[in-house]
Formats: sequence, structure tokens, C-alpha cells
Amino acid sequence: MSFFHASQRDALNQSLAEVQGQINVSFEFFPPRTSEMEQTLWNSIDRLSSLKPKFVSVTYGANSGERDRTHSIIKGIKDRTGLEAAPHLTCIDATPDELRTIARDYWNNGIRHIVA
Repeated sequence: MSFFHASQRDALNQSLAEVQGQINVSFEFFPPRTSEMEQTLWNSIDRLSSLKPKFVSVTYGANSGERDRTHSIIKGIKDRTGLEAAPHLTCIDATPDELRTIARDYWNNGIRHIVA
């Protein structure tokens, strides 16, 4: 990490330390495309969970491969971490019936929030 990035991090940490009251944060991730990227994702979620995010979202891509990965990761976040998980739906090229099916599937798996 360069000095510039370290000084930015220190300034951000100082600013956050001075804030009164509760800060709500959330984190959004892209679905990993490789097993190495998936391991990086889980490591990142583990490290960021100490900040107690309000929720963690994963982008729900327009193609079915990304949709399947997003669904798997969202369920994993809920099951493995206890964090509030929310898929970030991209509604392009989806019919109302497809969106209802997607939402119903998440609901049936205990996911109660969607970012759209």
C-alpha cells in the first residue's frame, strides 16, 4: 500500500472515530467468476463483517450464469455468516413473471430484502 493510500485510510479512520451515534454501512460485491475469486469474496466478507454492515448485496447480472452464482452466494452469506443478504437485481431483459419467480425463490430461501 502506498503512502498516499495509507494516509487516506488514516484520515477516513479518524473521521469515522469522530462521528457520533451509529453508522450504517453496506457492502456490494460482484458474483465471483472463478474459485479463486470466490475465496477472495469470502475472505473479504469475513474481514468486513466486523463492521456490522446493515446488509451485504451481490449484483444479480443479466445473464443466467451470473444469476445462478448470485443466488448461490446470497444463500451462502445468509447461511454461513448470519449477515442480512440482498441480491441486487438487474431487471433488464426480465419479464414481470420472471421477476416474480426470482423474488419468490429468494423468499422461499429466507431472503427478505432485494436491491433493485
